[in-house]
Amino acid sequence: MCPSKIPPSSEGDSVGLRAENLHVEMEGADLVRALQEVEMLLASLHKIGSYYATPVGVEPSPESIREYERETTRFVDEWKVTSRLAAIRNLLSKPFDTTLGDDDMDDLERAMQDLDCWENPKSTPK
Repeated sequence: MCPSKIPPSSEGDSVGLRAENLHVEMEGADLVRALQEVEMLLASLHKIGSYYATPVGVEPSPESIREYERETTRFVDEWKVTSRLAAIRNLLSKPFDTTLGDDDMDDLERAMQDLDCWENPKSTPK
């Protein structure tokens, strides 16, 4: 596996979690299923990138770029990547307590509210 760009949490880094959510437990089989799906998606995207890669120093042709984009889109659509990611999110969310806070949000809603997401074709990651 490749190193994550997500820094590990440190003691006291609760991301505003209620005490009930500071430590959650999951069945190992559920975690393995989630990891298998993530690994399949990452490995597939890597293989697509490698398949369409051009040698170092060689500029890819506009057609090869379009083929890569088409294949990536086909993979996302035909392999139902968004549905798979939603299932992973659902699985990983299950052990959390969903009690609403004073802001009418549960801990996970609160933690996700300010995520940097694609908005339009000119969006760039922060």
